[in-house]
Amino acid sequence: MPDDANVQTVGALNPNWTRLLGLGSLPLRSLPYYFWHGTRRLAQGGVDLVYFSTTAYPVTILGRYWKQRFGVPYVIDMQDPWHTDNYVGKPPEEQPPKFWFSYRLNKYLEPVAMRSVDGIISVSQGYCDTLQDRYDNITPDMCEVIPFGAAEVDFGVMEDNGVTQPFIDPDADTIDVVYAGRGGHDMATAARGIFGALRHGCEEQPSLYNRVRMHFIGTSYAPAGEGAKTIEPIAEQCGVGDAVTEHTDRIPYFQSLRLLRDADHLIIPGSEDPDYTASKLYPYILSRRPVLAVFNQNSSVVDILRETQAGTAVTFNGATATDELSRRILDDWSLMLERLPYTPDTDWDAFEPYTAKAMTRRQVEVFDRVVS
Repeated sequence: MPDDANVQTVGALNPNWTRLLGLGSLPLRSLPYYFWHGTRRLAQGGVDLVYFSTTAYPVTILGRYWKQRFGVPYVIDMQDPWHTDNYVGKPPEEQPPKFWFSYRLNKYLEPVAMRSVDGIISVSQGYCDTLQDRYDNITPDMCEVIPFGAAEVDFGVMEDNGVTQPFIDPDADTIDVVYAGRGGHDMATAARGIFGALRHGCEEQPSLYNRVRMHFIGTSYAPAGEGAKTIEPIAEQCGVGDAVTEHTDRIPYFQSLRLLRDADHLIIPGSEDPDYTASKLYPYILSRRPVLAVFNQNSSVVDILRETQAGTAVTFNGATATDELSRRILDDWSLMLERLPYTPDTDWDAFEPYTAKAMTRRQVEVFDRVVS
């Protein structure tokens, strides 16, 4: 952050006490503190806009209260869906923790925040469309699709600070394939396709594929040591468990950049949700490592990879058979593995609109439009 930025932190209710009532959610525990500190600051005047950029969505309900009391407009950045039916009807093991409670809470709180919002920034057009369908006050001109920007300076910071990672040895005689990011049952289709391709590769090209070691890092949002594996069990079902390692604990951002840079090549399994956009895509591209993405055919990730020529995208839809997907992955993956090591011939001019500077400019344009 710039040195002259006024950064304030707030507290939260002690989880040791709130968990006695079954409440561990940080957004809910911090809500009274955000209310108090935000109200006190807005009462001092001189604030033109409140911008909520967080997935701790319950705190965004304060925007409506502050707007009514102080007349200050607010914008919400939708980085993920808030209230979603995606997990309704699925087995309990495929639902997020405490789904029954969170689903009903989100169903109540989302309208509170959205009924008075002045602008929506989202990583996906699909999220904007959903909100426009739900709320008459949200119109297309209020919404702007702005994914997370790519900051190449971060790799310089990582190098200058000598950041290391403990997961792979760049000098080992293996082909280390890395994914750093969340897992989840919604990635099962992509994971089965990838591991099916690995199994076929080991059978048909053993000298190449038997060297492959796949590392899935930071796949759970649960506290350290408490995350449930969602990727490794699929690898075991596909018969390639010995070549796949899943580390559920999240890792620091700069350590994840080091991991991307140390990998031989990178793989990104996508969600079955066509609106899912992997925010991690841009650091993957900036790492200058070969990227293989397996995504729903309607995801924006597919368009970005093809526009920038930074990687290979293999797509699926609801009707795609697992073995068909595996075979298509195998065809593209083999070409990549046989060519290693190499640096992708990325079109950096095409990538420029996705940089942090370009995305920030677009955000400021949204702010100006709302304030005016």
